[in-house]
Amino acid sequence: MKFSIITIFPDLVKNFLNFGLLEKAVQSGRLEVEVHDLRAFSRSKHRKVDDRPFSGGPGMVLMPDPLFRAVEHIQARHPAGGRVILFSAYGRVLDQERVKELAALEHLILICGRYEGVDQRAIDELVDEEISLGEYVLMGGEVAAEALLEAVSRMLPGVVGNPESISSDSFYRQDQIAFPQYTQPRSYRGLEVPEVLLSGNHKEIMAWRTRHRKTRRKKNEADR
Repeated sequence: MKFSIITIFPDLVKNFLNFGLLEKAVQSGRLEVEVHDLRAFSRSKHRKVDDRPFSGGPGMVLMPDPLFRAVEHIQARHPAGGRVILFSAYGRVLDQERVKELAALEHLILICGRYEGVDQRAIDELVDEEISLGEYVLMGGEVAAEALLEAVSRMLPGVVGNPESISSDSFYRQDQIAFPQYTQPRSYRGLEVPEVLLSGNHKEIMAWRTRHRKTRRKKNEADR
């Protein structure tokens, strides 16, 4: 699968790729990630990509021309195209079901916004989908792009060594919530591992995990 990421901070994204399973996925060829510096597509000698909004208001807005040129450059190099995603506080909140759908595609083009927003003409003409991580505002789309990159990559065959790690993830299926996990030592500061997890009785262990998944969700909802 291929990702093309457009950002004014390319090193912020490139450094993210140098660790853990993402690094291994890139090295093995299971994942291809291109990082494009939006400023490289500016026609200004000062590599300017933003300007003040018409009608006034605080902050700056990403101009349409560098974004059009960046997306068209990527699409020209990859004739099969790619789904263009803009990270926006107004987009659909990313969930695991959408992650699985995106993992079935061949190419995603991710636009990382900055400042007060993106010229609406670029959104209307270039963007296929706007995605949000939640009802809050980040300084830019890079963190959101990295979150989507990691979540989608996790769904790709061979990226995670044990496929059961994927199918047992929280939210992989509707209402599937992770259960509490324990490891050595069995007793720590007077806190004991539940006996059922030491019993070897798989039926009882599965029943315990199911009960505690439901309990964990109810507790979280009660805290809201």
